[in-house]
Formats: sequence, C-alpha cells, structure tokens
Amino acid sequence: MRFDKQTVKEAMLLYAVTDRAWVGDGTLYDQVEQCLKGGATLVQIREKGLSHAEFVAEAKDIVALCHRYGVLCVINDDVQACLESGADGVHVGQDDMEAGDVRALLGEDKLIGVSAHCVEEALLAEKRGADYIGVGAVHSTGTKTDAAPLTYEQIQEICGSVSIPATAIGGIKLDNMLELKGTGVAGVAIVSGIFAAPDIQAATEALLVQAKRLVQE
Repeated sequence: MRFDKQTVKEAMLLYAVTDRAWVGDGTLYDQVEQCLKGGATLVQIREKGLSHAEFVAEAKDIVALCHRYGVLCVINDDVQACLESGADGVHVGQDDMEAGDVRALLGEDKLIGVSAHCVEEALLAEKRGADYIGVGAVHSTGTKTDAAPLTYEQIQEICGSVSIPATAIGGIKLDNMLELKGTGVAGVAIVSGIFAAPDIQAATEALLVQAKRLVQE
C-alpha cells in the first residue's frame, strides 16, 4: 500500500534533516526527540561517518521514536539501512540510486524522495515512482556547497511540473522562509535551523508556525 498523496504532502510541511555536527554533549536521539516535540512532520536520518551496523542500530531507535510521535522517518541514500531499520522510506540525490531501482528494492509500501534541481529531474523522478521531490538549493548552504541556488521562478516551475509534493531545501531559515510563498512547495526541509539551534524544540515550534503560513493559500 503506497502512501497516499495527502499524507505525503502533509509530511513535507516541516521536514527535519539530521546532522550530528551539533550534537555536542547530548545524543542525536535526544535532538530528534526535541524536534518531534516541536512539531517536525518528517525526519530524515542523514549519516556520513558511521559504519553500516552503527547506522542501522541508530536508525532503528530513531525510527521507533518517530513512530511513537506519529511521524514518518526516512533514510538518506541507504536503501539497505532502510530495509533493516524499518524506516518508512529513502531519500536519494541525483548521484545516488535511481528512483525506479530504489522502488524495485523497497517495494510499493515505502516512501521515495528524490532531489531535483530542474524540471527534467523532477519529471523523471515522478515517472520512475518517486512520492515527493526535494527542490533546491534555495540558498547557498554549508551542507551542499556545490549546489547553485535556484531562483523563485525555477522553484515555481519545478513544483508546477509534477503532481507529487515538493519540499524546498537549502539555507531556509525563519526569516527567509516566506520568500517561497506562491512557489507551490508543500513545505521546507531544515538542517541547521533545527539541529544547530540552542533550543531545538522552541526553534522547531517557531519554524512550524512559519511553515504553516508559507503553505496557506
């Protein structure tokens, strides 16, 4: 049973992408719980430095935590880790596995997101079975130094070219989020705006209020 479009669209509203760079003395698990308390609508676990076994062990715990809060949890790039951890799906970039191949491995009941930087990539992602796209980068960002920022018109064109929901990503913060109003995005994906915040729960709560303003007609 594929996730219905409305469920996916609602999950795009405030999409939290983990980054352990700011964990400090705490744990990533605790940080994720704080963002869930603040109202994050989806969590993507992104890890670059862990072994496969460590990643899967961590992901199992975070997936279970997200599910306790009624929130979907996806894995960045790693299809095998998704299958082993019980995550709800995978988000892949243009340099990762193609969406059709991901769907063949995951089956029909998992969520697949694909990063798209132009209309052609968005259309191909939808055609190959993606449930949503991540559109960006909106602004220059430290996590994606090679991604040239898209214009308002480009974001609008990408969102308008597909029937699946889109979440915008890349340097989006509380004070610039509403610049995206009218582009057609279903929400925003945030990394440092959540996980680098001194008070993650409070930051997430404020971002959620702003995200709701963004998608209001």
